[in-house]
Amino acid sequence: MSPEEREMLLKCVTLAEENNKILHAMKRSMMWTRVTRIVYWTLIIGSTVGAYYFIQPYLEQIIGVYGGTKSSIDNVNSLFENFR
Repeated sequence: MSPEEREMLLKCVTLAEENNKILHAMKRSMMWTRVTRIVYWTLIIGSTVGAYYFIQPYLEQIIGVYGGTKSSIDNVNSLFENFR
């Protein structure tokens, strides 16, 4: 093997090692991005479910009041129909 070929081979090996380091860093970065995204969406969905669990009794009260008001209005409307 000539000295020029050997020098080119050593350059190729160093370039391959550098590329390998860069690829490993990219893979590590992608893994951490994926983990962060999973944690992010878990927090968003979890807080939504938690907020619904916390607000549910109030929503049921409001729906009950609305149902009671609607039935009262229907009763009043039926009384007006009877007077006609």
